[in-house]
Amino acid sequence: MDKPVTTSAQTTALAHLDDIQPSLSAWTRTIFDFGETAWREYQSAAWYVELLKREGFSVEEGSGGMPTAFCAHWTNGAGPTIGMYAEYDAVPGNCQDAATVKRPRPGLGEHAGGHTDPHSGLGVSSLGGLLATKAAMQRHGIGGTLRFTGEPAEKVRGSKPIHAARGYYDGLDGMLSFHPFYMLPLCNTARWDTHCGAAYAMIYRFICDEPENWVRASDGAPIPQSHSAIRAPGANDALMMMYMASKALRDSMLPHQGGWSISEAILTAGQATADNLPAGLAEIQYMMRVPTLAMAEQVTAVLDRNAEAAAAMSGCRYERHWVSKSRPGLANHAMADIAYGALSTVGAPHWNEAAKAVVREIQVNAGGIAMENPFIDELERLITPQQAEAILRRDLPPSQVNSTSDDYTDMSWHAPTARFYVARPALRSAGGHAYPSWVMNALGGIPATIDPMVTCASKTVALAALRLLEDKAARDAAMDEFVKRTGGGIGGSNWIAPLCDYDPPIHFRWPEYVTTARGRDWWIPNQTA
Repeated sequence: MDKPVTTSAQTTALAHLDDIQPSLSAWTRTIFDFGETAWREYQSAAWYVELLKREGFSVEEGSGGMPTAFCAHWTNGAGPTIGMYAEYDAVPGNCQDAATVKRPRPGLGEHAGGHTDPHSGLGVSSLGGLLATKAAMQRHGIGGTLRFTGEPAEKVRGSKPIHAARGYYDGLDGMLSFHPFYMLPLCNTARWDTHCGAAYAMIYRFICDEPENWVRASDGAPIPQSHSAIRAPGANDALMMMYMASKALRDSMLPHQGGWSISEAILTAGQATADNLPAGLAEIQYMMRVPTLAMAEQVTAVLDRNAEAAAAMSGCRYERHWVSKSRPGLANHAMADIAYGALSTVGAPHWNEAAKAVVREIQVNAGGIAMENPFIDELERLITPQQAEAILRRDLPPSQVNSTSDDYTDMSWHAPTARFYVARPALRSAGGHAYPSWVMNALGGIPATIDPMVTCASKTVALAALRLLEDKAARDAAMDEFVKRTGGGIGGSNWIAPLCDYDPPIHFRWPEYVTTARGRDWWIPNQTA
């Protein structure tokens, strides 16, 4: 593809990002240090809302009924509407300081939340692109509207199906979706044909609220409480039977191809008030990542049967609560060309000698050896969308349309969407040495190592957004392709409607920070504090 010519507005945007680079660095570290996890990103969402209001955006807080979501708008008059977004959720059990040694952030234990992908850099990259686009629109009198959504709980594919079902992506002329990545083929490129697949996530709640019905009533207490009396198994037993049965049947759920996965997390356990009472409540979450919706429905049917059986065997009843029902992605070549053209203009990120010096310390502290060139080569190279697609297809059956998992896919059914990737820092290995997970987490918080990604991504977002705003032919081509692929646009013959038929799952016992007499702590107390 031909490299597009940079317009005056795009030059302004690039200069603006150079000017605010110190702020972008500080903001990335701020969200990194918050380290808030799914559905509990209170500080992170509030931080974005306050900054966007200062920048002149009108902001709807708690959009879609989600307390840590938002939807912001800024308009410069009549013109196209371009969408961008921030994610800011971290992952439980990954608390790591922005340091060259393994250690949690101050005052916390390693079980607290921490950024792994890192969404801290993802969100600030998109924010930087947003602010640079706004500055260029103002200076050059470009009409149009910018929409910026705050997307919590991406790790459970949480907010985007809800936002989609409630209309927050409707009316966009283009949506720009960025994610950090470091492995070929999806490193410094844009997705072409094979977009991410479907995903369902749900919580099975087991409740033992009638333990007296487990045995026939006797002349004694109808709920046996003596240590020698029989008692109902209870919710913990139901959860364990569900867990083991689903593990045992996993190989029989889906074919042995297609890149699918099913994972689980136990949210609550026990809830007993005395040692001889059955556990009254236990919850387990399942997340399935599959190429097709039919596969997701098939797995759901198996899990439902397992839950029903586990409840019956343990004197419980069960409830299924949806966390996410997310559609597979829809390709748009015109949008991929726009995003990759912008990335080509910016160029791949580059790590200087100062960054390499920091990384060498990490290599030694992680049990490896310091290298002259510690970063993997792919980080500073571009790969075209078509080349990336060819590599991606090598391991997929020809019939498989979608692969891997991410919830930007829900946006792609409401507006022409580009999904592009910019390299995040990752280390070269010598002699088969495997780095522990804290290394990647630290690299996402240390300014010298994460700033090159943020700078590159924010510039790419701005150039792509301005291309959509200024180039009607490019914008029309993207919309024409969207209409054709959906069989008529939203509601068309090939369009997949939103699957979200549930309320935001915000009331469960999601891992979170708590305030105690010790101050701010993780819900699992830090034993070293």
